[in-house]
Order: sequence, then structure tokens, then C-alpha cells
Amino acid sequence: MGLKSRGPKSLVQTRTLHLVLPAYNEEDSLRPLFERLRRTELPIHLKAWVIDDGSIDQTAAIASEGLEGLDVQLVKHPVNQGLGRAVQTGIRAALRVASSDDIIAIMDADNTHDPALLDAMITAIDAGADLAVSSRFTPGGDDTTAPPFRRLLSRGAATVFSRLIAIEDLHDFTCGYRAYRVSLLRRATEYWGDSLVTEQGFACMVELLMKLRHLQPRVVEVPMVLQYDLKQGASKLKLALTLRQYAKLVLREQITPVPDLAARN
Repeated sequence: MGLKSRGPKSLVQTRTLHLVLPAYNEEDSLRPLFERLRRTELPIHLKAWVIDDGSIDQTAAIASEGLEGLDVQLVKHPVNQGLGRAVQTGIRAALRVASSDDIIAIMDADNTHDPALLDAMITAIDAGADLAVSSRFTPGGDDTTAPPFRRLLSRGAATVFSRLIAIEDLHDFTCGYRAYRVSLLRRATEYWGDSLVTEQGFACMVELLMKLRHLQPRVVEVPMVLQYDLKQGASKLKLALTLRQYAKLVLREQITPVPDLAARN
């Protein structure tokens, strides 16, 4: 695994938003996403972490080239390891350099998530939230541009997990576009280590929520209009695999003892 950086060298900031971008064969989406990120006005410095998960196209080269005016870090997996491992790698890379008052966010690299929502998520964290979730299912959110099978899967999962792992004020359990207080992820990483994220498909984002809830975080949802119509290329979601992973998470929830993490707060 290697790391390369490109971006402003003289920029002095007191706080940073570390934006983790797991990427697998996203050569068509990465440059447009970089352009949108550069145009996005935020109250703190933005550092984009592209986690190239063994792409066989030009994803790594585009990330290494970066974009003038945008702080980009590239971390490479030599082979494809799955979304979960890319998320874990990104969290660990950001935590290694993050200050306690920084924020870590995760966003899809396929350009379907609006970077403008980062400002609202930063505001939510600064107002006291530990976790800000971009939600398709809260008032003002929308997912109508997504294919019907994805909408059905996401809404079905939301119904199941809202009953299984009820988290106050949370309606969207599968969207990966979230912002986290650094202290929340640091405590979770100290407890679970490399087992913080073990699912390697799309279910990894539900798994992360299931574990973080034991830390009793304050959660705020930010309405998100999914921009699936901007997606380039085919979906990487494997329906049968994702359903099996969701079922495994449900079973695991029933048999795994509840960790006593709140007492460590």
C-alpha cells in the first residue's frame, strides 16, 4: 500500500475535513468529482483521500495527478480488497494525521453525492453531533434517480435495521455519505482495531453504524438528493451478495454480546 499527495503546500488551516473517497475503477467520475470539490466552499480546509482499491483503469493516475487548488492524497491497495477494506484504510490514514477537532467524512467516488452537503454536515458536527448522515429518507431527501432495485434494497434495509438497531433520529442506514467526529472514530478504532469494518461489500456501512451505536453517538441527518443520474459506468453493487451480507449482520446482531463501551466515554 502506497501513499502519494498533491495539493496546496503553503495553505495554513487550523482544522481539516478529511474526505475519504473509496475508489475502484472510477476514471470517468474522479475528475468531475474533483472539480465539484474544488468549487465547494467550506469553512475548514478540505483534504481528499482517494483510496484506490486495486483499480485496473486510470483511477490511480488521475488521483496522483490531482487538481490544482485541491489537496489530494492517494493511498493504493495493490489488489482489489473490497469497499469495506477501502473504508477501513481511509479511516486509518485520516486518523493518523487528524487533530482532535478535525472531521472525517466518507463519500462515494462515483460523483453521485453532492459535495455541497459537506458544509451542512460540518455545521451539524460543530453544533454537537458526533455523526452526520446524508439521508435520502428524511424530509427533503430523495432517491428517485436510482434504479428501482436499488431503491427497494435501500428502503427495505432501512425498515429492517431501524427496528433491529434503532438509533434516534436516523432513517437512512445504508447511505455511505457521512461525517464523523474524529473522537468517535478514534475510540471505535481503539476498541475494534482492524475488525472495525469486516464486511467487504456495501453492507460495510451498516456494519460501521451497528458498532458505532454502542458509543451512543448523537446522530443528525442532513437531507440528500441522490444524484444517481450523474453516475458514469455500471453499478458495482452485487444484489445477491449484499442481501447475504445484510442477513449475516442481522444474525450477528442477535448472537454477539453488547460491548460495554459507553462506560469508557
